Amino acid sequence: MLFAAIDIGSNAGRLYFANVYEHNGQVIAEKASLVRIPLRLGEDAFKIGKISEERIINLLKTLKAFKLLIEVYKPVSYIACSTAALREAQNTPEIVQRAKAESGIELEVISGLEEARIVGSTNNISTGDNHNIAMYIDVGGGSTEISMVSKDHQIIASNSFKLGTLRMLNKNNNNNEWGDLKKWLKDFKKDFGKIYCIGSGGNINKINKLYGTKPDDIVTYKNIQNGYNQIRKLSIDKRIEDLGMRPDRADVIVPAAQIFLTIMKWAKVDFIYVPKIGLSDGLIHVLYNNYQINLNDTQVVRLKDLKSFV
Repeated sequence: MLFAAIDIGSNAGRLYFANVYEHNGQVIAEKASLVRIPLRLGEDAFKIGKISEERIINLLKTLKAFKLLIEVYKPVSYIACSTAALREAQNTPEIVQRAKAESGIELEVISGLEEARIVGSTNNISTGDNHNIAMYIDVGGGSTEISMVSKDHQIIASNSFKLGTLRMLNKNNNNNEWGDLKKWLKDFKKDFGKIYCIGSGGNINKINKLYGTKPDDIVTYKNIQNGYNQIRKLSIDKRIEDLGMRPDRADVIVPAAQIFLTIMKWAKVDFIYVPKIGLSDGLIHVLYNNYQINLNDTQVVRLKDLKSFV
């Protein structure tokens, strides 16, 4: 069965189609198609506090295109969510209203906690005997979401911090957020050194591609540190030419590496497993669960209508 998820993030907008089926008691989601548009809403939201008309128009054009693709692909159901940039922009209500009127898509602005829980629910990854819990880290343009997951795949705790790549580039990070993150991690101090870390987001995927080990998709703290030291010395143009980065990846990858390295250092994590998951994957998980419960009572699914979405 085909499902679709729209994720309007601070750096990019994504439309993700996935085929979902069950095999040996596990839910498997395989990518059918992914469209990614570098909208950079966070450039406005974290700098001037609202989204400019130019970026609103680009967003509306993107949503119209996404809606046409959904009409052609005809998924069982779809969901549309937005994250940190629209959580904070002063003119978000106007944007949501215009999006529905012009594209027919109702954007849900989800909280950081909802985002963390959705990402943390995506995979039944085994931590092995040497690790007590799994820690899912998703680094975005406007926020970083972390979920702690038990060996039996239950979410123990989730949190969202206003630490993002675009914020750091615009020097918009609040030092209190770093303190809050460090304090929150200390709740799991007994597990430090025995945490299985899972990273998501385009930046850690690129870091893994450049510096990780294949085919196990493991990138160590040392390799991330070495990569960070190499990349930050290169100009943006050199990162694009020599390392094959997209222009909208070449600038944000350095602050992303800083965030991952800081969390790994504080939690005494030696490596990150990078299975190429993210919010879009979690939203597909939500859609499939809703389908199982409601047997496809509507094509459009909204988190606010669900009593439990993970």
